[in-house]
Amino acid sequence: MEWSIQEIARRAGTTSRTLRHYGDVGLLVPSRTGANGYRYYDQEALVRLQRILLLRELGLSLPAIKDVLEGQRDTTAALRAHLRLLEGERERIGRQIASVRTTLHRTEQGEELMAEEVLDGFDHTAYAQEVTERWGREAYARSDRWWRGLGEAERAAFQGEHDALARAYGEARAAGLEAGDDAVQDLARRHCAWLSVTTEVTRAYVTGLAEMYVADPRFGRNYDRYGDGTAVFVRDALTIYARHRLSD
Repeated sequence: MEWSIQEIARRAGTTSRTLRHYGDVGLLVPSRTGANGYRYYDQEALVRLQRILLLRELGLSLPAIKDVLEGQRDTTAALRAHLRLLEGERERIGRQIASVRTTLHRTEQGEELMAEEVLDGFDHTAYAQEVTERWGREAYARSDRWWRGLGEAERAAFQGEHDALARAYGEARAAGLEAGDDAVQDLARRHCAWLSVTTEVTRAYVTGLAEMYVADPRFGRNYDRYGDGTAVFVRDALTIYARHRLSD
């Protein structure tokens, strides 16, 4: 089964011009082009378009989306990851909606506000299950205890160091440096030191986390805001550092 470019554009709420542009940049190649010059898309292309639209909604640029798709050859696994992301977002947004409703009700009734109700859905524990599945219950518990023990200024300083690293990676990439260059590897060293505050830094941990920076849009966009392709650059820098400087 296949669909014409006009039909796909209409169902996706986009334009034929946009789909042609996706094809021109190698992001969504049509399944075939008819004698009349029209482009047609089969089921495989339809699934790829769905993944593109999901990543666009997360704010990724087209080059960043291309990197993500090239790094996720297993379509089924990628769709499962998308599904977990969407379900997590749905749960988080549902908690925020309930929180705002509660705040509105208590405010209108002149009732006392409860911090755990007002801030539900905004806390960093939203990804507790995912962290536990990836690195174990103890890893999450240790990180959670550490985070809760920080003061506001300490949390800001910790996040500030990460933001500074992300910006420096982006600047290094824009300057034409390679991931293996000494200056970039020094950033990777700082990055691992930053990570070591909350967990044991091993080769397997860092390489796995580096891959997630590219595969998971929630992480990738934190780096790509400093220039398209920065997440991939960070992954490569950390992977090189881990292979040469860290042990399992």
